[in-house]
Amino acid sequence: MPDGSADDFNFQVGDWTVSHRRMVGRLVGSTTWEEFSGTCSMRAVLGGHGNVEDNLIHIPSGAYRALALRSFNPATRQWAIWWLDARSPHALDVPVIGGFENGVGTFYADDTLDGRPIRIRFHWLGADGNMPRWEQAFSGDGGATWETNWVMQFR
Repeated sequence: MPDGSADDFNFQVGDWTVSHRRMVGRLVGSTTWEEFSGTCSMRAVLGGHGNVEDNLIHIPSGAYRALALRSFNPATRQWAIWWLDARSPHALDVPVIGGFENGVGTFYADDTLDGRPIRIRFHWLGADGNMPRWEQAFSGDGGATWETNWVMQFR
């Protein structure tokens, strides 16, 4: 069982400047990255058993807002994380499920990309310091190999 708790995301409470690095193509052999800025504000909800992360993301094609909604299940000691993109305001992404172990958060989901099945992995690193880092990776082979395609560095 994971060693997670409802306090796992306390490191992120507050307001942040975010440096984004995103791969231009996903699971197509791309090596081209784009970099852009953003801001993030995270607050606890549900009496501390959840949180909401409000993001302003300045991608080159134009800024947009997005929201991460997280909830903690004390029975499984795991978190669910949903993503809501203001460009598609009625569609929540499939939740990634997981937790923290030894200060590293790892979360997984099954989804599709361009009609084909993929695995999604989120990693939260640096939860014990003042510069957390989030990484997203996709796998087109059931998790045998991973391609990191988005990195957010919080300051």
